[in-house]
Amino acid sequence: MVRYGKDERRKILEAELSKHPFFTDEELALRFRVSVSTIRLDRGVLGIPELRERTRAVAQEAYSTLKSLDDQEVIGELQELIIGERARSTMIIEETMVLAKARVARGHYLFAQANSLAIALVDAPMALTGSVELKFIRPVQLGEVVVAEGKVTKRKGDKYWVDVLLQANTEAVLRGHWVLFAKERGEVRETEME
Repeated sequence: MVRYGKDERRKILEAELSKHPFFTDEELALRFRVSVSTIRLDRGVLGIPELRERTRAVAQEAYSTLKSLDDQEVIGELQELIIGERARSTMIIEETMVLAKARVARGHYLFAQANSLAIALVDAPMALTGSVELKFIRPVQLGEVVVAEGKVTKRKGDKYWVDVLLQANTEAVLRGHWVLFAKERGEVRETEME
């Protein structure tokens, strides 16, 4: 890996964090082969806030772009949303989400996180799930952080194809393929919703 001078490192650091705001100071220190305190100093000079503040700012922006769901309908914490393209959310598995004996997450919480992320990607006031192909890969333990990433793979008219991957500790835990339908308000008949 190349070692950069201070000015060049700061320029690259600023560009990297504008594209990928979720890098930790530790990850950046490894990438640039400098100490964590050097990265913190660089961020301070550049006026770049710490990870928690960057995450909060990105999340606020993501929630403000929601169309097909209200912000309280998203399961997990929305981290990124580019409607019609990609999205990311995180969810910490808490005590109320696990099976009492096995101490692993109940599947419906993982499905809900993935499904709400897929719906959030649809560019319409409402979205309906048409079908889902889903595979649970491994159990998720109490306390693990689940990161969901969704991507629109195809769109034709009001029909969206979305792939969602859930990971915990960088290991895949659930993978799914959604077919969703974009709807305008009032377009859904009562019989369709039953």
